[in-house]
Amino acid sequence: MKRLLFSFQGRLNRAPYWYVHLALAAIQFPIFGALFAIIVYPVMETRDMNAIQDAARTMNLICLLFAPFIWISLAVMVKRCHDRDKTGWFIFIMLVPLIGPIWLLIELGFLRGTTGPNRFGSDPLGY
Repeated sequence: MKRLLFSFQGRLNRAPYWYVHLALAAIQFPIFGALFAIIVYPVMETRDMNAIQDAARTMNLICLLFAPFIWISLAVMVKRCHDRDKTGWFIFIMLVPLIGPIWLLIELGFLRGTTGPNRFGSDPLGY
């Protein structure tokens, strides 16, 4: 599990890629939504600028708690790139407006990896 979630080396097929990202979404969205509802929304209704700035700072600190989730997501995406016989730097294609995220989604989420061993390791049998 440690190798699956935190390592940037090796290859990963589509099923574990989707499982990890769906699990991350199932964890992150409810927590972030609840924190927004508890911290930010009530303060925004007061229209007090100082309170709004304090709430924004608090939410920025809370975003730091999500750093491990970002690391896990990046590690899984890089291993998926390796399975497609692309370098991990390929994930930066998502920075290209409009087409980049769509291209990355198709490459990592829907296209099959290379058959047999490639320069990043042997064909993954799944984790």
